[in-house]
Amino acid sequence: MTALVCALMFFVTPTLLWIVGVRPTEIENHKLASFPSLGDGWKFFTGLPGWATDQLSFRSGAISAADGISRGLFGEGAPLDQAPPPVAGPIPGATPSTPKNAPSPQGSPNSQAGYRRVVQGVDGWLYYGYDAEAKCAPSRPLADTLSRINTLRQAVESSGRKFVFVIAPDKTTMVPQKLPASYPDKDCSQPKQEADWAQFLAAGALDLRPELKKSEGRVGRPIYPPNDTHWTDEGALVMARDVANAVQPGVTQTWVSTPTRMYDVNADLPPLLGRNEVKTLQEYTLKPDGAVDRGGLSNGDIDKPVYRKTSPLVGTIDKRTLIYGDSFTKASSRYLPGGFTNLTMLAHYTSKTTQEQAIDEFVNAEVVVVEAVERSVSAGQLTFIEDGFLNAVRAKLEEHPIG
Repeated sequence: MTALVCALMFFVTPTLLWIVGVRPTEIENHKLASFPSLGDGWKFFTGLPGWATDQLSFRSGAISAADGISRGLFGEGAPLDQAPPPVAGPIPGATPSTPKNAPSPQGSPNSQAGYRRVVQGVDGWLYYGYDAEAKCAPSRPLADTLSRINTLRQAVESSGRKFVFVIAPDKTTMVPQKLPASYPDKDCSQPKQEADWAQFLAAGALDLRPELKKSEGRVGRPIYPPNDTHWTDEGALVMARDVANAVQPGVTQTWVSTPTRMYDVNADLPPLLGRNEVKTLQEYTLKPDGAVDRGGLSNGDIDKPVYRKTSPLVGTIDKRTLIYGDSFTKASSRYLPGGFTNLTMLAHYTSKTTQEQAIDEFVNAEVVVVEAVERSVSAGQLTFIEDGFLNAVRAKLEEHPIG
């Protein structure tokens, strides 16, 4: 009887609370888990805890109370982020799902008690813990990762297409001055960071760091927000300019950008600590010919191909271009179409687009730009370097050369 009563409360309580208007809220950068299907077999039972946890209507208040008590008694936030990160990563493009048959990280702090997903820096700054771990516990040697990227480059270029590989720097790389004096993997990751970048550049990666630093100097502040892993609009403009110049040198000489309005969007790191916060960003125009504004709206989703077509202007590239990227491409999607008249943006970590569909976008392009965040490259966690993808894209491009 006790078991039956507990089971009844387990299933009915969230429903009763929903009826009287109490709703659970998303507080951890992922959609609330849906009730598992009876058709899932044993996964029905393993999926129940996640559903039940997400349906706790007062969970957000409980987390805030726990954090407040911890700060009041111990002078530091509650260790709410010590649990292992979700397989797919709390931040798009951060810790991607491991491709089938790909090697798993050995000795990764992800699986060790006490691992912190968020590093709390000085002056309230937050950093993603995986930035350091990725360099110290990679899934595969960096030389192997870069060799595979070069294989993709050769497949694209031998088919008559242009290839650009661009790496979005980690926030820890660009704003190290706000890191705490001590944090997990510091002694390992700091020297590894410089060594990794030397290998990135030797492999032909586009280096955004110099222009990011120049932009930071112009605005007089870091161009990564204190509470988010991604760059601000200033960083997005740097990516748009540098990628366009890599495709067609000098094309951005006529570009003009001016600030317009401030706007708020949700920050991605506070939810890992049980909090909800926004980041405040400066929006800009992007006038490739100095007159017509081609800055647009940011795309909330590039899990499926996003197409942007406009008429040619001075300062634009009139070639079919694919930008195959991650969350930094999405964060830059307001400005990337400004430099290209026929642009496709697509995420390489997505379950909404099949491998065959993604490869079709390679075939349809004259220019292929592959973007990945530094931590994913250092860790070797990139779906497009797996043998299955490389072999398939190479075969398809050989069948459809251009020239």
